[in-house]
Amino acid sequence: MSANSVAVSLPTVPAQPAQPVFPAAPTEMNTRSWIALCAGMLGAFMAILDIQITNSSLKDILGSLSATQEEGSWISTAYLIAEIIVIPLTGLLSRAFGMRTYLLGTTAIFLAASAMCGNAWNLNSMIAFRMVQGFSGGALIPMAMTLVLTRLPQSKRTIGMALFGLTATLAPSLGPTVGGYLSEIYGWPSIFYVNLVPGMLMLSGIAYGLSDEGKQLHLFRDADWIGIACMAVGLGALTVMLEEGNSKDWFDSSYILISAGAAIVGLVGWVVSSLLRQNSFVNLRLYGKGSFRIATVMALVTGMGLYGSTFVLPLYLAQIAGYSPMQIGEVIMLMGLPQLLVTPVAARLTSKVDNRILASFGLSLFGISCLINAYMDSTVGYDQLILPQVVRALGQPFLMLTLQNFVMQGVAPRDVGSASGLFNMSRNLGGSIGIAMLATMLTQRTQFHWQRIGESASAYSLATQVRLDQLTQNFIASGIEPSTAGQQATQMINNLITRDATVMAFNDCFWIMGILLIACVPLVWMFDRVITQTGAGGGH
Repeated sequence: MSANSVAVSLPTVPAQPAQPVFPAAPTEMNTRSWIALCAGMLGAFMAILDIQITNSSLKDILGSLSATQEEGSWISTAYLIAEIIVIPLTGLLSRAFGMRTYLLGTTAIFLAASAMCGNAWNLNSMIAFRMVQGFSGGALIPMAMTLVLTRLPQSKRTIGMALFGLTATLAPSLGPTVGGYLSEIYGWPSIFYVNLVPGMLMLSGIAYGLSDEGKQLHLFRDADWIGIACMAVGLGALTVMLEEGNSKDWFDSSYILISAGAAIVGLVGWVVSSLLRQNSFVNLRLYGKGSFRIATVMALVTGMGLYGSTFVLPLYLAQIAGYSPMQIGEVIMLMGLPQLLVTPVAARLTSKVDNRILASFGLSLFGISCLINAYMDSTVGYDQLILPQVVRALGQPFLMLTLQNFVMQGVAPRDVGSASGLFNMSRNLGGSIGIAMLATMLTQRTQFHWQRIGESASAYSLATQVRLDQLTQNFIASGIEPSTAGQQATQMINNLITRDATVMAFNDCFWIMGILLIACVPLVWMFDRVITQTGAGGGH
């Protein structure tokens, strides 16, 4: 046996690379299992896609529902709150109802809520339906990962994890694209109706591919309801604080202070309740393992970069480049399509190369792509964004696939559901933190750069006075009254300063993301060596 090979029968030999510990699984793969797996991946893709699919169409939605921009933020916030609460609960719910019954039920509710979102008659109804959609759709994300770990033989898990990694990176990239196209061509309700056809396919695939395991409803009787309540309050309040903090000036707002206090009390209560019970609904003792703790920190940072980049770039294209939702979608698509080609290559390499090397490579490319974006100016458009988008697409699959392997390293079979839920919760929570941080940074850095530019472009500056005179004369020459021409010239100077200050703030955001991602490379080398197994009897 070579130094790089691993045998399943010898998982405790110290000289071998550390391997993820998986539950017992079939030794052969049949058609029904593949159909169930593909259906699960389709569900995860829909749920992640719906996190940001409303962003491109928010203006149209708010106009139709007669809501303000601040009120409309709850359309996304409601979905995120419900989603992040249900993810840790999926292990308990799938055991209690049985995986097949739970997936069928939560998918049916997700489709019904999607249809109702498209028919919402006011803002309150939209928020309510989005919350139901998030609570049902959020369960589909960790359940897809659980299907890979419990329904695939060891020899096929690399393929399964590759499919899951692809959904986790491709869906956020395509969210603005799909939303932009559908909204512009068919109107905003179509962004919700688009779930119906793949949802029906998922229902059929799960119904055919999974056998009924029976129910264990007695688990509800013994469940840690105090811990569940604390978790819901803590994660919900934390999400509200992150989503609404920037618009309410953070801790200058009593609303945000109350949310922060509720988040602290809820999360501490969840931890205490979990540690006092031997069988909590999710095993927080996993955080006691160094590899799991590092992996979830990495998932948090990855979520910040993944969702943060798909938040900042569309904003830049809309505010600075003046792109329509459809044009924004075409740019974001540059990051999605190459992943279809890169992911199979990355998956194969995880069974041949130390995953720490691949993760470092992925993190570095992801960070470099952000640093390339940190040199934008007001003229940057589609052509200039091809390189960073492609570089990002090359790096993300390597990062996501290896991170999934790291997080399952040494996890006992009974804790697979907990590990899957906590990993996906960390990534989504990282997305909320990243977006909140970047939104605040955009506001503050725009003000900072505006003041710095304004100091050199004051009315007392000779260059500014010359420029104002030129613009005033141009306006007068076009037939505008002299007094009005002077005001328009001053306004144009202010607009130019604001535009340049905003571009510089966008660049600062990409700088922060790039540096943060690259700074995490040393963390990767705190993991044990991992090479995924490709066969039931061993691996490479």
